[in-house]
Amino acid sequence: MVTTAKNTTAKNNDTPLIEMRAMHVSFGPQQVLRNITLKIPSGQTLAIIGESGCGKTVLLKTIIALVSPTKGQALFDGQNLAELNEQQLTQQRIRFGFLFQGGALFDSMTVLQNVAFPLRQHRRMSAQETRDAVLERLAEVGLPDDVLTKKPAELSGGMRKRVALARALVIDPEVMLYDEPTTGLDPIMSDVINQLILRTQRRHPVTSIVVTHDMRTTAEVADRVMMLYPIGEVAPDENQIIFDGTPQQLKNSSDPRVEQFVLGRAGDRLGAAVERTAHKSRQSEERSE
Repeated sequence: MVTTAKNTTAKNNDTPLIEMRAMHVSFGPQQVLRNITLKIPSGQTLAIIGESGCGKTVLLKTIIALVSPTKGQALFDGQNLAELNEQQLTQQRIRFGFLFQGGALFDSMTVLQNVAFPLRQHRRMSAQETRDAVLERLAEVGLPDDVLTKKPAELSGGMRKRVALARALVIDPEVMLYDEPTTGLDPIMSDVINQLILRTQRRHPVTSIVVTHDMRTTAEVADRVMMLYPIGEVAPDENQIIFDGTPQQLKNSSDPRVEQFVLGRAGDRLGAAVERTAHKSRQSEERSE
């Protein structure tokens, strides 16, 4: 396991670059995040873990203002994102790099055009300067220049993920957001992506947030780990963040919910889910009588 390359600049820095203050997010009647309070200092690498549907990706999107809080505040660099106009939000967003779960490459564009896209949107550069910047970032993620003219459909899943990472890095972001960076990849390519995340931390002074189910990724790249629990399975007065600590503390946690997730054990979750479904069905029947 690689641990020596972790970013440690945040260990003595208590000033939050990203902050959530009693933040709630709902989509219509469905509440996804409840009373999330969180501070992320500059330079830290935070892994956000938890079951599918617990709100991890939604939390990631509130950080970049793609989703707005229903209640509470989401702040970046001391600014309440809800108070910014669209032009100001654009200026904040270009400080972020976002590696989407599926890569989100443009199918009709070549690798060169995909990676160059943010530069053409936000930088004034000549064609040669743009090409040189693209080649530099592709080299950083271990891709040769002969991929420049290829379309995403001509690339393997691992190569597409690396092209997407090169695109996210090309404008030198201050914050990198990774949404399930190793999903759909074999163990070897997953480790390649983990190594690229670590290399990014070494070469660029970035704050990183990694949403993942992968415990190996969590152990290898994170300074800090936060675990969210599905909102329907925590009491109304209970914190939805059931763990916040180091990877070693995660490994040693005595909370059975954390232990089950880390070890990949269902425990009695299936039985509890069946009982909840039956209870809701009984309630529905009683109301209809």
